[in-house]
Amino acid sequence: MAGAGDVAGAGGILGAERMTMADYGWAIADWPWKVVATIRNPKSTIRNWRGGAGPGMIRIIAGEFGGRRLKTPATDKVRPTADRVREAWFSILQRPVRGARVLDLFAGSGALGLEALSRGAVSADFVEVHRLALAALKANIAMLKVDDHAVIHRIDALKFAERLPPGRYDVAFADPPYEGGQAARLVALFRINPFARILSIEHPADAPIPGDDTRRYGDTAVTFIYAP
Repeated sequence: MAGAGDVAGAGGILGAERMTMADYGWAIADWPWKVVATIRNPKSTIRNWRGGAGPGMIRIIAGEFGGRRLKTPATDKVRPTADRVREAWFSILQRPVRGARVLDLFAGSGALGLEALSRGAVSADFVEVHRLALAALKANIAMLKVDDHAVIHRIDALKFAERLPPGRYDVAFADPPYEGGQAARLVALFRINPFARILSIEHPADAPIPGDDTRRYGDTAVTFIYAP
């Protein structure tokens, strides 16, 4: 496992094949921000799942692994992003994700990073510290056989982000705990050190965070912050 001093590409639980990517040739002004409809997201059995006899299941929405089921941790300390929220989230980032170097902070089961790999990202780094979440994440990477494109870092997500060089990733995802103010702290850090072209963060719709664009899906919101 990566130690506290590791940063992306420096190693991890699983090796990653680093690939060179060409310039995308797109601009923020070209992205179809206004085509995403508001989605009602009532409390679901996935979002409120509490362990039971075994791990819960969510699915990859689209791409190479579309429809494949992912394990989620057998704990109420990790809150998987609902399928419908991820579907809307990735409809916004569909073009930027192709060929991208992706970062999944507060990764949990890895659903966001694995969805990105399914949709054409060339690599994904996953940052997680929770023991049960790491077990589910490792199982999902092995099940999809994406070991060569994935690295897991066992370190606090904010500490990891603080040590990144500017522009290290193309797209960064974050699904921090709803309590504790970590989403706002991550935005502040990103404004000082834009470690990706785009940072997107899930948070409660009734707890807004400063960003460049926010989309609301029922009781959940996703805020996008762009590098200068």
